[in-house]
Amino acid sequence: MTVQETQPTQQTPVDGSKDIKVGMISDVKNLYESKPDGCGRTTWVNEIPNDLTAAAEDAESAKYALLIRNRICFTGRKSLEIDSIVVQSPLLKSSLGQILKDYPGVTTSLDRLTFSAPFKPFVHRWKTLVRTLESESDPEAQAHLSLLHHLLEIELRDDLQALEDFILNGVITFSTCWMIFEPGVLVFSIDDGQPAVALLGESRYIKTLCGDDAYALNCTTIDWDGENFGFEDIILTIGDFVGTIATTRLSAFPFSYHLHIDKIRLELIERGRAFEALSGYHYKYYQGIGIGNGPWGPIKYNVDSRIIIDTYAWNRFNPNHQVKLSNCFSTDVDEASASERKFIPLTETQLLMCSASLRGYSLKNKKWLRFSLHFVKDIKHNEGAFESLVLPSDHKELILALTESQVKNKETFDDLIQGKGKGMIMLLSGPPGVGKTLTAESVAENMRVPLYMISAGDLGVDSYEVESALSNVLEMATKWNAILLLDEADVFLEQRSSNELERNKLVSIFLRILEYYEGILFLTTNRVDNIDAAFQSRIHISMQYEELSKSSRKHVWTNLLAVPSNGKGHLFGDKDLDKLAEYKMNGREIKNVLKTAQLLASKKSEGLNIGHVESVLAIEQRHVGANSLIEGK
Repeated sequence: MTVQETQPTQQTPVDGSKDIKVGMISDVKNLYESKPDGCGRTTWVNEIPNDLTAAAEDAESAKYALLIRNRICFTGRKSLEIDSIVVQSPLLKSSLGQILKDYPGVTTSLDRLTFSAPFKPFVHRWKTLVRTLESESDPEAQAHLSLLHHLLEIELRDDLQALEDFILNGVITFSTCWMIFEPGVLVFSIDDGQPAVALLGESRYIKTLCGDDAYALNCTTIDWDGENFGFEDIILTIGDFVGTIATTRLSAFPFSYHLHIDKIRLELIERGRAFEALSGYHYKYYQGIGIGNGPWGPIKYNVDSRIIIDTYAWNRFNPNHQVKLSNCFSTDVDEASASERKFIPLTETQLLMCSASLRGYSLKNKKWLRFSLHFVKDIKHNEGAFESLVLPSDHKELILALTESQVKNKETFDDLIQGKGKGMIMLLSGPPGVGKTLTAESVAENMRVPLYMISAGDLGVDSYEVESALSNVLEMATKWNAILLLDEADVFLEQRSSNELERNKLVSIFLRILEYYEGILFLTTNRVDNIDAAFQSRIHISMQYEELSKSSRKHVWTNLLAVPSNGKGHLFGDKDLDKLAEYKMNGREIKNVLKTAQLLASKKSEGLNIGHVESVLAIEQRHVGANSLIEGK
């Protein structure tokens, strides 16, 4: 209710007014803000302000196509400047609907359509406005649009000339950055050392946490959340700078300004296809920088490892860093048939906007990291790894048969309690260096599945930490069909005693969790005699490894010498191998001696020969006692 509609009257109490209850008079009482006092404070009074003027916008002003609000200009270049423009012409609103189509924050169908200085939409769409004016066939609509064009041309003349000059010279100033960033354009930047393109939504000037000025670009890229492709929101910032700078030297700039746009477009589209192909679960090799999440921000790690690419598992095991996308797209089938989902191929523009990184797990670093797509490679599997394993043929056949059958048929057998006892647990025992760990590695290599290797140290010492870590490891290994190797598992397998309650907890936790493991687990130990009785019933097959025989040692020497070294060949005859097999060493010791001998040969720029190996063995004998390495002595 306005002042004009209700003129206040001096109301005097009537007889009996004291008997009226609070809030029961069916009328309106107007109060007015007083003039501020010396401290700028105001209060509410009954009197109408004596300097009140009539409203400027009324029925008469509503007849005009445009309302121009002017204010005093203090730049010294003109006396007045336009503060805002109110568009009232329905013909003009219709034209602007085409000119400013899809421009963020602008809805031309509103009854009250207002634009405020510096009129960014018109700066960004000026050429479109001019083309629309030239092609308008309705005389009245053209007249209204011409009126707006004339007003803006005078008001924006300096900005439009400056923008044209900046484009001609390939430079920009910080205060005019907004001119080149039209909403909806593709923005080029460098993300973790890799080129990236994003779609600009809106942009604005901000203050950073340190109080510095910056220009923020709210953009979206295409990413994968483990189930769908969609848009991920990112913010790119341009720091304050003095004077002009080449546009292409900005930390982010319009993609159309790139000096090699055609070449980089093809490269990014090709990378986008690789990103699309690597959605879901993949077992790959990676050599490069991986980025993890630290308590104070990103942490970089050097990675040279086989990796698991799996964004779904990333979200499962990193709840504080889940990938959250908006406007997900890509599936063209019913959710009920999720196992047979097919994805609509990404368009070229979407491929161009795909993320430069993948999320997954490094098996060697044992960390969840983001990997640069550029450094992801296919794994070169060792085809002869299992054949070179020094084991009786019937043992190798049994191990391979059990593991392959377990992967194919793990759902066919179940315990009386659902989900219990579906896994396969193998215990490998024996002295160090006889091939226990190599057995699990060779089986994984032969089956081309991940090998997840852990030790007691990776699980922690506190019972709660062990339970949480072990549960996560078993869940990951099951999901990826990985072979799990718990190396040197003595601390979990050793027989419980009444005076070691903390270790008893660990053993109990281990026993309970293993009951529900559905994958393949290899346990290795050097102390099989101390295994707790409860473990005996949970182990499906136990294999004892003996000290290497002479023939086994010769096999180990032969296999290791077959591995290419520093580009130079080696000369070892059958007699040399027989001579080396005489030394009582396990497989790990043979590998260490051979590695040392190769370093010695490399220093002398010679091919590896028996002399280098014997030099190393001579030193070993002096260290542990003469002839103690020779079998039978």
